[in-house]
Amino acid sequence: MKYLKNRIKSATNRRSFIQSGLAVVGTAGVSAGLLSSSKPAFGEQPGRLTAGDAAILRFLAAAEILESDLWEQYWELSSATGVTGGFEANNPATGTKPAPTGGNPAYTAALQILDGDMPQYINDNTDDEFSHANFLLSYLKSKGANSPELDLLVGPHFRTLPGSVATGSTKKGRLTNLTQLTVDTSFWGRYRSNNKNPDLGDTVFDQAVPSLNIGKHTAIPRTDADANNANLINAIAFTAGFHFCFIEQGGTSLYPALAQRVTDPEVLRIVLSIGPTEAMHFQTWQDKAGNANTNPNGPPGNPPFSVHDMINNSDVTFFDLHFNQPETLQANLIMPEPCPFLNRSFPVCSIIRPTETKGIAMGAVNSLANDGLFIGQTPEFSELLKDLAMAADQARHQSSD
Repeated sequence: MKYLKNRIKSATNRRSFIQSGLAVVGTAGVSAGLLSSSKPAFGEQPGRLTAGDAAILRFLAAAEILESDLWEQYWELSSATGVTGGFEANNPATGTKPAPTGGNPAYTAALQILDGDMPQYINDNTDDEFSHANFLLSYLKSKGANSPELDLLVGPHFRTLPGSVATGSTKKGRLTNLTQLTVDTSFWGRYRSNNKNPDLGDTVFDQAVPSLNIGKHTAIPRTDADANNANLINAIAFTAGFHFCFIEQGGTSLYPALAQRVTDPEVLRIVLSIGPTEAMHFQTWQDKAGNANTNPNGPPGNPPFSVHDMINNSDVTFFDLHFNQPETLQANLIMPEPCPFLNRSFPVCSIIRPTETKGIAMGAVNSLANDGLFIGQTPEFSELLKDLAMAADQARHQSSD
């Protein structure tokens, strides 16, 4: 506890320093150059990275650590049947490759309603997130810009949340909570809309599954009782399918948004090289999530599929998105529709959205918190993430002039 308090105190001191800088020179005057000319944060070596670039990479590393934790939970419970290649990357939390658990057969079968290759895709996505976290942590260390906050996230300090105890889970403590999610599926309508862009002030987009955005829902079987309930396990797997999309569309926007604030060409190369893999993940998952409620052996146009979760006291209804849907809800429109970009006077353009950089890091933290991923975590955990986000949001591209 003393170690934890000292680490959190260091983060608070850094935030106080940034805030004091804002008070002296004003928001417009704070730049990566001003920050880097002061005492480097967390032992950063002068001349290696600007403070802004370091802050951006620290936040992205934290995001990848969080992703690694949640994807590991999904991977443990999805069967290794049909998976080839295993893992190239080590788990950043253990430094070793995870050992297959055999998965949860009922959960795996339910996921395979979305696509028969789901176990392979989940394995590969998990491997990708491990690799991103490991690379960013190693790169920061090589530049003398590693952070005690990241040590806390990688270590056991916050890995105290209970996860699944169903067959397939390793039943260890977690950073993230996948059992009480409120999944905002408005990304579905946002990418299928041809006349709206959140960067231009549009805020209302069609939800793919409106009921997932109400109440709390589990995306993993909590116990074998969940797995043994045929309707419930299908709803849990479908929830996971849309949650996969929710997580990866966030990364799809986060990287290009923060890239606009990077100074060093090598750091820019890193951000622009990792970011598109998040878009590839998102593209894959939205294609699979569109198959929720699909009965491959039944007639086209399935009736709505509704389930009540007694533990979370929540209801969810999945509609067949392949038939009789408006354009903004169709299952097979997985390419971004062209939409207004920069200014509505320009022709529409197919883009990643949003990419507005103002407040993007804090917005990501708030979005994950609203999702329910951090239910049960400590106030110190929330403060740590907000501290990293604030530093990333205050980073500015430093002119070479």
